[in-house]
Amino acid sequence: MEPFSQKDLLDIKGLSKEQIITILESARHFKSVFTRSMKKLPTLRGKTVVTLFYEASTRTRTSFELAAKRLGADIINISVSTSSVTKGESLIDTVKTLSSYKADYIVMRHKSPMAPHLIARKMPVSVINGGDGNHSHPTQALLDAYTLYEQWNFDINAFQGKNIAIVGDIVHSRVARSNIHCLKKLGANVTVCGPLTLIPREMEKMGVEVTTDLDRILPKLDAINMLRVQFERHSAPDQPIDSLFPSTREYQTLFSLNEKRLRKAKPTLFVLHPGPINRGIEIDDIVADGERSLINTQVTNGVAVRMAVFYLFRPRVENYPETEEDFE
Repeated sequence: MEPFSQKDLLDIKGLSKEQIITILESARHFKSVFTRSMKKLPTLRGKTVVTLFYEASTRTRTSFELAAKRLGADIINISVSTSSVTKGESLIDTVKTLSSYKADYIVMRHKSPMAPHLIARKMPVSVINGGDGNHSHPTQALLDAYTLYEQWNFDINAFQGKNIAIVGDIVHSRVARSNIHCLKKLGANVTVCGPLTLIPREMEKMGVEVTTDLDRILPKLDAINMLRVQFERHSAPDQPIDSLFPSTREYQTLFSLNEKRLRKAKPTLFVLHPGPINRGIEIDDIVADGERSLINTQVTNGVAVRMAVFYLFRPRVENYPETEEDFE
């Protein structure tokens, strides 16, 4: 498959349906490599990938690094907690420093929405968004879609008319927004469910159903994506946790996916979760580890999808800035 004309993966909105399908099909090819005794390919031999994460991550960062290594790339891992960022270095100064490495890819996670877009404008490297604030997480949406694509026998038309719900802390979730764009482009019907205090007002404008009644929608669903309640984002001084829902116990009663509630669903329902999991809050152990759960499969598929992203989005390093003025 031919690489895309654009060098960066910043959000799902910038991708066409055809490009999403190409990524999914490429991921299918790269996942087949996992069964070989030699799991490395020379695709990115001689290339350098920098991971720059301003927020904590286990799955995303590790899978990007493993994907790059399996394609033969060299990895530079910038640990923000031990870098000059802790001394007050600005994002743009960090970018200028990275330019000295003549890297080919930068995988970036940042608490500020659109931060990866800034780097993408300043540098000819391929910038891959690993999550920016509550704005976008494109590779998570792609791996979620690939996981369902795989379960539905690699039939892209299977998404058409499928009912998929995203449940939980929607307002703080970059995963929810990216999944909505991705699933709707593939033809699925999307519902978001949770306390109204955790659902942003613009959701209905995105063409999704909004509900606070999980039990009502559960019987019609083909897949459900349970989101973590992001308590760490609720604790801002102007947004105390008790202002978002009365209690964790009430949240569990109304929105947790447990064994009893799962009996109301179709036997073919697939359960997803982007991780990490608040076990016992948004999902019970028996469901998270049960037969319908695709959570561990999502982790495996994350590597294949990110291999596909590295392959399809190519840097333009021949235009590398040589002076500080080139960054302005």
